[in-house]
Amino acid sequence: MPLLEPTPEALRPTANRPAPDRVPPRLAGGTPEPMRGDLITLLGADKVRHTVSDLVRYASDASPYRFLPQVVVVAETADDIAKVFSYARAHGRHVVFRAAGTSLNGQAQGEDILVDVRRHWAGIEVLDDGARARIRPGTTVLRANAALARHGRLLGPDPASAIACTVGGVVANNASGMTAGTTRNSYRTLASLTFVLPSGTVVDTGRPDADAHLARAEPVLCTELLALKAEIEADPELVARIRAKYAIKNTNGYRLDAFLDGRTPAEILRGLMVGSEGTLGFIAETVFTTVPLDRHTSTALLFFPTLAAAARAVPRFTEAGARAVELMDGNTLRASVSVAGVPADWAELPRQTAALLVEFRAPDEAAQRAQEEAAAQVLAELELVAPVPSVSNAFTRDAATIAGYWKARKAFVTAVGGSRPSGTTLITEDFAVPPARLADACTALLELQARHGFDAAVAGHAAHGNLHFLLAFDAADVADVARYAAFMDDFCRLAVERFDGSLKAEHATGRNIAPFLELEWGPRATELMWRIKETVDPRGILAPRVLLDRDPRAHLRGLKTIPQVEAVADPCIECGFCEPTCPSEDLTTTPRQRIVLRREMLRQPARSAVSNALLDAYGYEAVDTCAGDSTCKLACPVGIDTGALMRVFRHRRHSPREERIAERTARHFAAVERAARLAVATAHRLDDRRLASLTGAARKAVRPDLVPQWLPQIPGAAARRLPATRRADAAAVYYPACVNRIFGEPAGHRGPSLPEAVVALARRADRPVWIPPDVTGTCCATIWHSKGYERGNRLMANRIVEAAWGWTAGGRLPLIVDASSCALGMDCEVVPYLTPFNRSLHAELTVVDSVVWAAELLPRLDVRRTLGSAVLHPTCSMQHLGDEEQLRRVAEACADEVVVPDDAGCCAFAGDRGMLHPELTESATAREAAEVTARPFDAHLSANRMCEIGMDHATGGRGYRSALLALEWATRPGNAPGPSGT
Repeated sequence: MPLLEPTPEALRPTANRPAPDRVPPRLAGGTPEPMRGDLITLLGADKVRHTVSDLVRYASDASPYRFLPQVVVVAETADDIAKVFSYARAHGRHVVFRAAGTSLNGQAQGEDILVDVRRHWAGIEVLDDGARARIRPGTTVLRANAALARHGRLLGPDPASAIACTVGGVVANNASGMTAGTTRNSYRTLASLTFVLPSGTVVDTGRPDADAHLARAEPVLCTELLALKAEIEADPELVARIRAKYAIKNTNGYRLDAFLDGRTPAEILRGLMVGSEGTLGFIAETVFTTVPLDRHTSTALLFFPTLAAAARAVPRFTEAGARAVELMDGNTLRASVSVAGVPADWAELPRQTAALLVEFRAPDEAAQRAQEEAAAQVLAELELVAPVPSVSNAFTRDAATIAGYWKARKAFVTAVGGSRPSGTTLITEDFAVPPARLADACTALLELQARHGFDAAVAGHAAHGNLHFLLAFDAADVADVARYAAFMDDFCRLAVERFDGSLKAEHATGRNIAPFLELEWGPRATELMWRIKETVDPRGILAPRVLLDRDPRAHLRGLKTIPQVEAVADPCIECGFCEPTCPSEDLTTTPRQRIVLRREMLRQPARSAVSNALLDAYGYEAVDTCAGDSTCKLACPVGIDTGALMRVFRHRRHSPREERIAERTARHFAAVERAARLAVATAHRLDDRRLASLTGAARKAVRPDLVPQWLPQIPGAAARRLPATRRADAAAVYYPACVNRIFGEPAGHRGPSLPEAVVALARRADRPVWIPPDVTGTCCATIWHSKGYERGNRLMANRIVEAAWGWTAGGRLPLIVDASSCALGMDCEVVPYLTPFNRSLHAELTVVDSVVWAAELLPRLDVRRTLGSAVLHPTCSMQHLGDEEQLRRVAEACADEVVVPDDAGCCAFAGDRGMLHPELTESATAREAAEVTARPFDAHLSANRMCEIGMDHATGGRGYRSALLALEWATRPGNAPGPSGT
């Protein structure tokens, strides 16, 4: 063990309450033998996750269920899938697939072999100028639509979880969303599928010879599928029932209409795979027929006195041509105040209030005007209410306002779930009724919830008669579980017997509704579904009990307890929206998994073998490899900042001696800064391999989290002196960040340094800046903040605010900061650590990211030359500050073509964390780097020196630098040689 390695004890929880669903002691060592050894031999060690930490983090998803897998396989190819299937058949094992883990009813959970089909399964190929798209199953809907948007197209399915859910999961659940209805869902818009059957046979339904291939490989299967088709078609009453069931949204059970719509076995299987929840095979690739984007949008959020009144207005808007009509009840609206940007006065809305989010989308301006006229006629006849001042009840074209409305609507599950009582489990259900009966269904649902003592929230895709509701109860309380069970019995009878509705409209059957399948479909159709399963998966290896289950109480098995964790993370409902943005997602753990692991520690008895094993792994897997960028907070609808929690844990692990040293470093930072610059200058006189060897040895001896690894992309030292400036007539104060006072520009750079470029741009724009002479020894405090050194952080935060207040003449001049992370630190992150007096000083400061400042200067600058192309790396700090558009504007002034990679994200360099854990940056940037290096660019631009070093490391030294250097070159008078490396 390294000399200064922290012990896990500092992170051991103290409020343990042994829970009934805790991991048993026999799994403290992880996957048992011989399974572990068998799968490692079969697939390779890098594809098998077997520690108890691995098993726990995959045991939870967005559903109220929790089943512990025995092993996790990270499959890379269809051949891996076929090998797992073969192993399962030979050893009597069961297999469940998991991609994003956003399913709401336990479809992505298993008790045996769990196969991760997200990590290695992303990618999209746009076909026919966007008319079609070939998409791998691990691709998020958001990522797919980003690629299609450039062609004016998008996918038909549009689930609210598009930020996180994957295309494979959308198809497997036939998830639809706000606008898909019954005509734009996966079943209707899939052109073809490639899937792996339980036998290992791979079928591509898009091939002209698909049926010939299938007949050769699976003759018995083909015969039995055609026999089922003939049997169904010979029963007119059953055919009529099937057609009626799919006239409204329905994802309960297998798609029996696949036998009516498909002519051949391959076509039948293509239809059956949609909504099959991984019970019939693995979806390896999809080809979608896309739909028009229709960019001209008019949207309104309209408030009604009651839910029933809102529901009665729905048909009026659908008849007028609205693309989306979304319903939200009072509980949903009030809970949404936890979502950033939602008006605070929604918290005061009367309980009975409801709202409709109505949106029209048109291909052009003329069609948009016609839609708005039709909408105005409907509005004139409605009795709307405005219970709080922020309510306007008017249609708007403003993109920011519309985005705010949709953010509130899409946060339904997470916002309401986040406001549930601590320790309770959240159930999310959706059902559909004929749209004409929506108002009656709303009234009946509210009455049923009240009768069972649930103060639930209701929302839904009202245009399609599709309602969602949430219930919270304590899964560890037998009486509360019984109350929930009684509600489900009554609800299912209500939906089926009174409304002839679908018990699952778009979330797929799942564990919660499987016991009620026969109630909805009747014995004849249900037995057909069992026969389908036995025909396609005769050994029953795939996803048992997920879609079909004869146990009438199966929905009460495996309910998840929710132990109370640290306050910042306790609202988490484990939805997984945070995961795609997390830099460590493909390396160690995600924000959701960090919380899941913490909860399992609290389920365990104190100092149990399982708890000890989890703590031993948590230091590296959760704390050390968290970039601390807090982009999880931006992705989380209720703003949970798991990065902040990891910083708290870092602080807990510090010894008093380490805290004193960190404080001393802050107190004497001028000397530290000079020493660091000298060290960088000296290092560049030595061989990279020798430096890497020396730092590597020191890391092993001391501690990797304390000693940085030398990287060849680390630039030379900055100039000892900053450019000369005058305070008189200065329009702003320029604060060169300490990283730009220590590190110079990338290798091969020609031209001025970044501080010189900022000063030059200011002069050209006639907006001169002043660099205070005493900036040396000051810092934005992010160094200490990110590492959890509270004393050093507090000292430097107060010092920089006091200095900035003096430099800016009490806040009269703006403070320009030339590193986005430092701008964020000084603008926001220092505030909690300030004294009351210094907090008042900070309130008078105007901190401006240099990219924002440069964008404001553009009208004053004369662009004399441009680059051909530039690729951007927007930093995570810019996401927090909202500066990404300004970075693009500056780049567009300097280059004819500006590209932001679709997979751009946090580089995880995080100051020096990319040197402490280079594997973190390499993993975080892998997809973005692949996009960047796939073609040449004339410039690689960003807005933070350390992020630029990280991206240089990721791309093999492409020469990332500040966008302000490119702007200086583009506006430089006279002849200017092209900046090398750009």
